[in-house]
Amino acid sequence: MKEIEDKNRFVIMREIAEGGMGSVFEVKQVGVEGFEKTMAFKTIIPEFSSDPEFVEMFIGEAKLVADLVHENIVQIYQLGKSGRQYYIAMEYIDGLNLEQFLDRHMELGIEIPVTLITFIISRVCRGLEYAHKKKDKNGQFLGVVHRDISPKNIMMTWEGVVKLTDFGIAKAANYMRNREGEILLGKIQYMSPEQAAYKATDKRSDLFSLGVVMYEMLTGKLLFADEDTTVTINNVIRKPIPPIQKYNPNVPEDVARILHKALDRDLENRYQDAGQMGYDLEYFMYHDRFGPTIVTLAKYLRKLFPEGIKHSSSQPKQDGLDYDPDTIIIKDEDLID
Repeated sequence: MKEIEDKNRFVIMREIAEGGMGSVFEVKQVGVEGFEKTMAFKTIIPEFSSDPEFVEMFIGEAKLVADLVHENIVQIYQLGKSGRQYYIAMEYIDGLNLEQFLDRHMELGIEIPVTLITFIISRVCRGLEYAHKKKDKNGQFLGVVHRDISPKNIMMTWEGVVKLTDFGIAKAANYMRNREGEILLGKIQYMSPEQAAYKATDKRSDLFSLGVVMYEMLTGKLLFADEDTTVTINNVIRKPIPPIQKYNPNVPEDVARILHKALDRDLENRYQDAGQMGYDLEYFMYHDRFGPTIVTLAKYLRKLFPEGIKHSSSQPKQDGLDYDPDTIIIKDEDLID
């Protein structure tokens, strides 16, 4: 097929987030006849742009997630390069992450409704189920393991859709270099025992990490975290897990069973796949009543974050960053196939 000349351009709007190794920007794709589409650009900060291993991981994430098309996973559209800087063009999430959600409850001194917790965690389960089962074009399982399940990497749109993001340190055949046994990657306080012990991980590792997140949502407490990294690692591997009712006696027994099964250190007793965990959560929510939906979560978010709804992506100025309509940062001919 003959190549199509494309006049689309990308315009920077604002910086959304900045981390130790990269930044995320809100951008607007501008096309012909007034076409506009809001996206997010993930970039590598300059000091890591020349690190071959980090660049390899960045490229691997883009190639892997490009084929992970699921409503509960943030979609990637393109991998590109401008000069020496790589970027990933991805779905823009007009909403917030779970860490912000947890922080707001802490600020207000209120508990998250258990049914909303089970709903959010069940949606992550469905995203993980899809990723874990993903095959390549030859029908071979990729063996995807996210390895970085944490509140920052679980997002929610203002419409109530839950999205798993950041597969930057995921393990997958032919996409990511497997460094297990050599280095620790991820947030230690959310790791599985086998991950923290430098052992091989599989899909069950992600479910333990998701259980740690669920425990935090139900109690407002970090299960394993300590100021001393060595202590945190030891906690992940060995610390007895207190029954959830010790900190939250209002947790139903069915939910407690699901949680502690996800947190079982014995791999054979833990949930074997995300679909099983997701089903158990959904059965709890819906088997005898009309349970929560994305509409329920959306209404709750609007009450909890009224300022977020008023100042969403439709506003040109946020976080003290100016919108400059003349700042074109990437051309389509820079895109990598």
